[in-house]
Amino acid sequence: MNRIEQLFQTHPQQMLSIYFCAGYPDRNNTAQVIRSLERHGVDMIEIGIPFSDPMADGLVIQEAATQALRNGMSVSLLFEQLKDIRQDVRIPLILMGYLNPILHYGFEAFCKQCATVGIDGLIIPDLPFREYELHYRTMAEHYGLRVIMLITPETSEARIHEIDGHTNGFIYMVSSASTTGAQQNFDEQKQAYFQHIDSLHLRNPRMIGFGISNRQTFQAACAHASGAIIGSRFIALLKEAKGNPDQAIKLLLQQIGK
Repeated sequence: MNRIEQLFQTHPQQMLSIYFCAGYPDRNNTAQVIRSLERHGVDMIEIGIPFSDPMADGLVIQEAATQALRNGMSVSLLFEQLKDIRQDVRIPLILMGYLNPILHYGFEAFCKQCATVGIDGLIIPDLPFREYELHYRTMAEHYGLRVIMLITPETSEARIHEIDGHTNGFIYMVSSASTTGAQQNFDEQKQAYFQHIDSLHLRNPRMIGFGISNRQTFQAACAHASGAIIGSRFIALLKEAKGNPDQAIKLLLQQIGK
């Protein structure tokens, strides 16, 4: 069984997934960050592939991606950094990146390398669901990868059910129709959206991301989904901690009350 599905079976609530950008703030700290996050009890990790035009990302992640590219991070280097990660890391690992660099590497070659180094899933924000179904699903499934689809408050109920019926792993609920970035709380409109999706009784578990940065937003996400995905806040703390992942994750866990 895929590690993502194993995780949701054994730990269905109050889950914490952390996103960070590979190659930031230092070119060669990818494996160090992963191991630090697992040691501190993070349930799942999303490893960002830096891209020059990250349309779904706010300023914090854009700046991290820019610095990572300046540091020389690439898809090939990332796979090299991950080649031994499964010697000791057990939690699910997901690569999150835009379609352009993945296609430049070659989609089948990319999937094959993911399987070789022990990646469990992919999040590709600019891959439309229909394109995934027509052109990429068979290859991803051949290599045991779960392709995680995003839904937003603008996603129709029919499309949500379609995604739920044709994907595995989990559904990534974007908290609002905006870019990534920390928020202090979720307003009534967002809370109503969470409640509505909860009422659909989907087959797949859900994780909520975008804007989660403190106890209030973390608890709101956990109240209506299996847990929360935090990226911008962790990256900001990693910058403040001068690249020390242990210090950054300790601070974040304090801030979200976990």
